[in-house]
Amino acid sequence: MPSPTTVLHVDMDAFYASIEERDDPRLSGRPVCVGGAPESRGVIASASYAARKFGVRSAMPTRQALALCPGLVLVPPDFDKYITASRQIMAIFLRYTPLVEPLSLDEAFLDVSGTERLFGTPVDIGRAIKRDILRETQLIASVGVASSKFLAKLASDLSKPDGLRVIEPGEERAVLDPLPVSVIYGVGPRTAKRLAALGVRTVADLASLPREHVMVRFGASGAWIHDLAHGLDVRRVTPRRDEKSFSQERTFAEDESDREWLKKRLLEFSEELAYRLRSHGLKARTVTIKARYGNFKTVTRTKTLDAGTHLGVRIYAAARELFERVPAGALRLLGVQVSSLEDVRTPSQAQLFPAATLFPTPETREREREEKLERAQAGLDRLRAKFGARAVIPASLLGEVPTPPVPGSEPRVEFPLDEDSVEPTQRV
Repeated sequence: MPSPTTVLHVDMDAFYASIEERDDPRLSGRPVCVGGAPESRGVIASASYAARKFGVRSAMPTRQALALCPGLVLVPPDFDKYITASRQIMAIFLRYTPLVEPLSLDEAFLDVSGTERLFGTPVDIGRAIKRDILRETQLIASVGVASSKFLAKLASDLSKPDGLRVIEPGEERAVLDPLPVSVIYGVGPRTAKRLAALGVRTVADLASLPREHVMVRFGASGAWIHDLAHGLDVRRVTPRRDEKSFSQERTFAEDESDREWLKKRLLEFSEELAYRLRSHGLKARTVTIKARYGNFKTVTRTKTLDAGTHLGVRIYAAARELFERVPAGALRLLGVQVSSLEDVRTPSQAQLFPAATLFPTPETREREREEKLERAQAGLDRLRAKFGARAVIPASLLGEVPTPPVPGSEPRVEFPLDEDSVEPTQRV
């Protein structure tokens, strides 16, 4: 477990919206949101603090946000710009410690134990990081300093905006007890409702229950949330975050029932996911599609491949096959996810009898085709890197309007055990 108060959680304040304000001074001080258009069922990806005063928040439907704040300035997302800023910020973190664990584009955990002689106390480092970010990116960060990841993130949340908060050993109870139980990771609306039925509304209420009692009610997640209620979190800061999955989805402006048009969306998503896999040096073995109907009923279909792939044609072939098992009907949302990720350097099963190549089997021919496709794709990726994402696309997508990224769909490892984040689905 990290030594006392050496874990930092750095979180950018209203990251996307702040970048837009920085790049367009006319937006400064105005209620600004980054998100999708209301007519396309868009949602808010980031809200400035001026917009939050009206009750606007992330993940809120844009239509609702405009109703709360008629003067809202809505800016479409520009993820290339946000990724560039994120890389600058992550580079600043690495000046102070190699133990940096990114959570998303705009936040990360840092373990600064052992760096005191170089940079001073963890609080000194937190102040220096805030100063460097402001000077080099003109953006503002909030920093939490504590003995664990949970407490450090809580400290940064409590200090927003533009804050630096330290939770010293021995202060945990004083900080945690009065807070609503929803501050505990793993406690979403449904779990909070179940806890309220037990008379648990604050962290102090949860901490006062016997651990065994909470485990009986909530299983393994009960042990987890009970430990956090006592400030116990033994997770270490892990520099390499292994992504669990990548996904790409789109909510349509109007419910769409044209199956051929929907298949083109699957192809578009598959190609983008394949590129993201290759850029991360990964392959995926599992493909999942998600379809949501106009009545919000959601179904998923999943297939595990014989071998991992990072080729769009392979992902699309699986997605198209799964789509055939989705009942007909008008869809408001369609998405593709790839999971069961593995490093491209993971060795595959070698051929047992190399001489058999004199008499190629179907498996041998398939492997050769795969290798040719990978070589061709490497050349196409170089063109994409030089000339942009639309430089080379499948012929069937020529003339199509590119699907914009879904705000918040960038790769991210979600915190475990939050049952409320699991969407009811039908699986096969």
